[in-house]
Amino acid sequence: MNNKKWFIGSAFLLALLFLGFYRLPVFEIKGESHSYYVDKGHFELKWIHSIEKEEWIERYERKNDQLILVDTHFKTFGAGTPYQGLRTSTEGGYIHVELNMAYNELNVTSSQSVQTTIVLEDRDVLLYEYFDDYELITIKAVELPLWKIRKGDFL
Repeated sequence: MNNKKWFIGSAFLLALLFLGFYRLPVFEIKGESHSYYVDKGHFELKWIHSIEKEEWIERYERKNDQLILVDTHFKTFGAGTPYQGLRTSTEGGYIHVELNMAYNELNVTSSQSVQTTIVLEDRDVLLYEYFDDYELITIKAVELPLWKIRKGDFL
């Protein structure tokens, strides 16, 4: 009987250690008062450029604790457009630039007027519906402890 209690106690302790130390890699999308999590390995960020009034799309992947800007799609060159990519091409009316640039975090402003949106596989998450207009949003690649998963909101 003592062996059975010892085994159950040990299994419980191992489960607690696992829950305490195992971390799930996610993207954290954090505003001024609330955070959301994305458990996908990639996402697209898209918006309507405030000057050119054209759609702009950036594709990001997670690599350890960094965001990798894989590539970007836009329709017209203007201020802030990347001009030194690994490869530049055109397709479907868009200029496509491969970049592979690493960032520790991404700072974005939520805005209904520019339609700040995260694309997760087959669905659009309208960030301006989750955050106040002109609220600063920080996107980071983080490792979330399993015990925090129950407290977080996943998109």
